[in-house]
Amino acid sequence: MALPAPQLQRFLAIQFNFTSNAKIAYRNQLTSSSAMRSRIPCRCSAIAINAPSSLADVSGVRWGSASVQGRREEMEDDLVIRSDGLDGFSFAAVFDGHGGVSSVKYLSREELYKECVTALQGGVLLKGDFNSIKKALAEAFEIADKKLLNWLEKIGDGNDESGSTATVMLIGNEVLFISHVGDSCVVLSRAGKVQVLTDSHRPYGSNQASLQEIKRIREAGGWISNGRICGDIAVSRAFGDTRFKTKKNEMLIKGVEEKRWSEKFISRVLFNDDLVIASPDTFKVALGSDAEFVLLASDGLWDYINSSEAIAFVRNQLREHGDVQVACDALAQAALDKGSQDNVSIIIADLGHTEWKKLPVEQQNFLFEFGQALATVGVVSLGIWLSSQVSF
Repeated sequence: MALPAPQLQRFLAIQFNFTSNAKIAYRNQLTSSSAMRSRIPCRCSAIAINAPSSLADVSGVRWGSASVQGRREEMEDDLVIRSDGLDGFSFAAVFDGHGGVSSVKYLSREELYKECVTALQGGVLLKGDFNSIKKALAEAFEIADKKLLNWLEKIGDGNDESGSTATVMLIGNEVLFISHVGDSCVVLSRAGKVQVLTDSHRPYGSNQASLQEIKRIREAGGWISNGRICGDIAVSRAFGDTRFKTKKNEMLIKGVEEKRWSEKFISRVLFNDDLVIASPDTFKVALGSDAEFVLLASDGLWDYINSSEAIAFVRNQLREHGDVQVACDALAQAALDKGSQDNVSIIIADLGHTEWKKLPVEQQNFLFEFGQALATVGVVSLGIWLSSQVSF
């Protein structure tokens, strides 16, 4: 989520707020801990699940999670971790909301999880053909989004314009499935090497994923202004967001009333499809003995800590103490220390393959990371400028 400019003055006076919004259900033992220490006043609570290796459904995977409000006035992130209902596979998801909390609340009360369980036939399909899995997850996302849109019409006099990204991981039998819409990101540490497994769905940038999103939006009748769809939203795939799906024409009329564009301008606009969609990218990743852990987080982390830095940070944390929950909390704190102005939600799945105390602590190359950060800012700025130049 991008911080709207009018909130810049307000958030500076707001106290950091840490919350744990994980909804985690395991059939057996839950071990909880709250361990984040901060130099600023905070409320911190998180749940770590240390699953015995004898549990076939989790296969020794240890989970950590943290959901941090930070400087934001409102907590619009949430996450879910479940190990039941999918025949030996665990389900984990991060939701990053915008425009209000309604869509996030709907999804995080496990509505998307339920649709995935149903579409995957209780996990039976996860052991079969990948195309069938991909189709089932697409159907689950589509059904969940339709139900959410109907629900949003019924609350708040039908004026709720909230939306939410969703990135889902399914882990079991040394396989990882990812179904993803939005700008959260999944990375895998494989013997210390970083594998970025998802692309952000954003209407700006020069990478292939962004160019495909820009092309899709324009073909649907939309336009990009300042890196945002219709000058409004900076993410191109999400749940909810009625004004870009079921209420596109109402959005145009409202824009005229707010003097954002003219009646002459909207007379030339013809929508052919939804501008924001909840159709997921779905991937299958073989894990194996060299796969150490999977890290899923909202953009509140990735906008301030790159994937290489995050993987090195978590590896050193696990090398020092082996506690995935403490590592998760520390990573969230590191994002705030680096100036994150967004909610931050993180899930780490330690796959149980690595004897952490036998690994040497890695030294961070801060000069290299600084150079990477500058390059990233340059690429993003160039992408926004290019997309604005070709908008009508």
